[in-house]
Amino acid sequence: MAKVSFIGLGVMGYPMAGYLQKAGHDVTVYNRTTAKAEKWVAEYGGSHAQTPQEAAEGCDFVMACVGNDDDLRSVTTGENGAFHALKSGAVFVDHTTASSTVAQELAKAAADKGCGFVDAPVSGGQAGAENGQLAIMCGGSAKDFGAAEPIMDCYAKAIVHIGEEPGAGQVCKMVNQICIAGLVQGLAEGLEFANKAGLDGRKVVEAIKGGAAGSWQMENRYEWVLDGAYEDNKGFAVDWMRKDLGICLDTAKQIGARLPVTALVDQFYADVQTMGGNRWDTSSLVMRLNK
Repeated sequence: MAKVSFIGLGVMGYPMAGYLQKAGHDVTVYNRTTAKAEKWVAEYGGSHAQTPQEAAEGCDFVMACVGNDDDLRSVTTGENGAFHALKSGAVFVDHTTASSTVAQELAKAAADKGCGFVDAPVSGGQAGAENGQLAIMCGGSAKDFGAAEPIMDCYAKAIVHIGEEPGAGQVCKMVNQICIAGLVQGLAEGLEFANKAGLDGRKVVEAIKGGAAGSWQMENRYEWVLDGAYEDNKGFAVDWMRKDLGICLDTAKQIGARLPVTALVDQFYADVQTMGGNRWDTSSLVMRLNK
């Protein structure tokens, strides 16, 4: 078993770190809100640290799942950041959905300290984290990925090494979010169309979900769309999706890719935010069609 630290105990990190502890690893956690870290220790065992640097001391693996690029820099290379305590040969695994730029930046900083780095954003949402069923897409050297894979396996259902270039995992996560954006908008339009036509939405989904229109979003979100269950805290918040789509759109400009549907859906989510839906699940796109 490895000595591991986990930085960031949000709705994703909290259960992910718990799976590491339950697997028998020696886990130290850090969270900006100390009370959250204390609660985690009371529930799972292990220990908590006062700073990311203290959490990373002597660890074989340091995992992180925080909010954005700036948060990530703060807990790694910032004051009292984890990178100040990384021992030679340790591997830092970043589960934050962030830019490929920050992944490249941190991979270099880790290499300068004789350490490994894997950018490993996840998909599956809060429910996936709580059930240990996350899909993880990884960038980094084969050596670093191979070392980290058994650790990540504690909370994953699928782990794929996308490429050796730092940031490859983050770019793959962008593809994931681009695909989801179009699917959720299509689901919202289709079910609202069915409703306006006087059809039973549940029967419609039963009829089409096994065919070419079927998708994970349809299987897992159609009831939320039909019932207006947008405030379910197991979902993926609109604020988070807009952050992710912003990364996608910025990267598209850099590489010369066109994302017309993604840009449009991003603006639709902005409309949902003005309706007070910042924390609603992404399936709340249908609310725009009901106005």
